[in-house]
Amino acid sequence: MEITLFTILFLLVFLVGLLIAYSLGKRIGRFHRDKYWNEQIPLQRKEAIERSRSVLGGQFSEQLAPYLPGFVFNPNEVRFIGKPVDFIVFRGMDEKDIKEVVFVEVKSGNSKLNSQEKKLKDAIENKRVSWHEYRISKEITDKKDFVSE
Repeated sequence: MEITLFTILFLLVFLVGLLIAYSLGKRIGRFHRDKYWNEQIPLQRKEAIERSRSVLGGQFSEQLAPYLPGFVFNPNEVRFIGKPVDFIVFRGMDEKDIKEVVFVEVKSGNSKLNSQEKKLKDAIENKRVSWHEYRISKEITDKKDFVSE
């Protein structure tokens, strides 16, 4: 079987054509990718900034809630916790007669309780709340144990 000069030239031209097509395809793909990201990055940044502002605004308003109109509890009896609930209210603490403990979650806009907040709400509403007192032993708190010699 004899390979002719024409066959060799044809294969050579074909391979050069493939290399040119591959290179051209790569450049076109890069161009479209860069164009896409040049359009998307400003939009993504804008959305991220808006989400960040929304979150920060919500966090800020959460901490101010006891001083805003319509907050039904005495701000002096409110303690900020943050997670998993925003506030704990000790009703009657100002009169040195605590009658009730209230858990308060602050939401703004269309935000809803997350799964952890829903479970906490369920535990409280179903009276799965208890008291535990932890005492530190006197040996640990004795001053001589903390002084280096």
